[in-house]
Amino acid sequence: MPDHDFVFGSTRRCGAVPALAALLTLGTLPVVARAQVAAAGDSVQTITLDDAFRLAEASSPDIAIASAGITRAQGQQKKARSQYFPQLYGSASYTRTLRSQFQGLGKSDTTSGPAQCSSFVPDTTLPIADRVRLLEQALGCSGGQNIFGDFSQVGFGAANQYNLGLSLTENLFAGGRIRAQNRQAAAGRASADIGLTAAHAQLLLDVTQAYYDAILSDRLVTIAEATLSQADTTLAQTRLARQVGNQPEFDLLRAQVTRDNQVPVVIQRRADRDLAYLRLKQRLNMPLDVRLDLTTSLDDTTSAPSARLASLFTSAPDTVTADRAPVRQAAQNLIAQQNAVTVARAQRIPTLTLSSAYGRVAFPPNGVPDWAQFRTNWTITGAIQVPLFTGGSIRGDELVAEGNAREAEARLKQTRDMAGIESRDAYARLNSARAQFAASTGTVEQAVKAYSIAEVRYHEGISTQTELSDSRILLQQAQANRAQASRDLQVARVRVALLRDLPLASSTQMPSAVASQSAVQPAPATPAPQPQTQTGGVVNASQTGVTP
Repeated sequence: MPDHDFVFGSTRRCGAVPALAALLTLGTLPVVARAQVAAAGDSVQTITLDDAFRLAEASSPDIAIASAGITRAQGQQKKARSQYFPQLYGSASYTRTLRSQFQGLGKSDTTSGPAQCSSFVPDTTLPIADRVRLLEQALGCSGGQNIFGDFSQVGFGAANQYNLGLSLTENLFAGGRIRAQNRQAAAGRASADIGLTAAHAQLLLDVTQAYYDAILSDRLVTIAEATLSQADTTLAQTRLARQVGNQPEFDLLRAQVTRDNQVPVVIQRRADRDLAYLRLKQRLNMPLDVRLDLTTSLDDTTSAPSARLASLFTSAPDTVTADRAPVRQAAQNLIAQQNAVTVARAQRIPTLTLSSAYGRVAFPPNGVPDWAQFRTNWTITGAIQVPLFTGGSIRGDELVAEGNAREAEARLKQTRDMAGIESRDAYARLNSARAQFAASTGTVEQAVKAYSIAEVRYHEGISTQTELSDSRILLQQAQANRAQASRDLQVARVRVALLRDLPLASSTQMPSAVASQSAVQPAPATPAPQPQTQTGGVVNASQTGVTP
């Protein structure tokens, strides 16, 4: 590759291209996050922050899980409440008996025994001996009759059996168990509702971070490319001065190394941008090959970044520790565990139940019975159940419930303490972000002006290349610090606005891939010492990776 040309992407950088106009534009341009440069024919989807919220909520697995939790809690609540009402069940059955032990019982035997006789009619005219003989004969004959009755009519050995029934059960007294179970279920439902609200709040914060990380990565790519353009311009001027004998070879080599060292920075920034966009697409559940055009401004910190967040910003944030979502959930969990103790202890108390069973049975010899063939069974039962000896089962349930209650109480205290610290941490980060953003105000314009003066001085031969390189590094730092401060302030504002409903430890997440890196990676070509701080609010590049 020739020293005087550098082809980067689709833009050809050459020494004769001036960069100051681009720098001035960069310093005053409203920050509109732009997606990767789309090739001809590629589709670009324009996404505002409100659009991002809507897309994320429509397909978020966290929201789906929280909604399923509410459905489960509703079912548990209905199941607990049902114990207050009578339990009524209906049943219908048909039984076909193929062979039974009662078959043949009570039936006449025509193959053996006394002969059948229809009736006994005494004859008073006969002698006593004849009358005794006839009486004995009548007692010995079966007459075709069953002296025991037909047992098939009451079910013994019946070939067909139909059974229709209703059963009713009502809890009259359960020792407080039913009331405690209903309170336990109500606490679970309240906790599930809080969980859904917290999932929505966490999703809003995550999408906001991913969205502004993508915008920041776009801005850092622009800054890195502008810095590369400046280095190209300096290299071209130095080469021209070397050719006419106004610059030594050392200055030319220095300009070449400075420019070449900026190339890896641009490559790294573009890789970071691609990664930030991939994470945003993943958060929005969008195809990874779709190109995005992000339109929400990064620099506008005076108004709400979206209509969804406008109402949150207009009202004062709720920072009361007891109102935090994790604290409220822990309190509901304590209520549930305390009622579980009541349920366990209620097992020692006698229970009183009332039950009734109503049935209609029929045993037709053939086919479907008539309603007149059905017989009625109807019973009412009152029962008292008293646990006399359970082998320690009830005491075991009590110990388990008491342990869970003590754990829930300790977790509530722990959650309350952590929530209080987290609330103060969120406000401290917001104040820090505001201070950094205020410190960066006007610094970019000053750095642009200083670099333009240094460029003119160098072009006229009244300054050194070291002065020009230092001015370029300061300009790059100022631009990156301003972009990082804007991103940090926007995210901090959203976090504080959502603080009441955010889950615990949301403000102590690991920094994002973009924001966790140093906002500026100046090329190490200049041996001059790097300034730690500069007048006008310029912050050293190593301090720009802090994420609230």
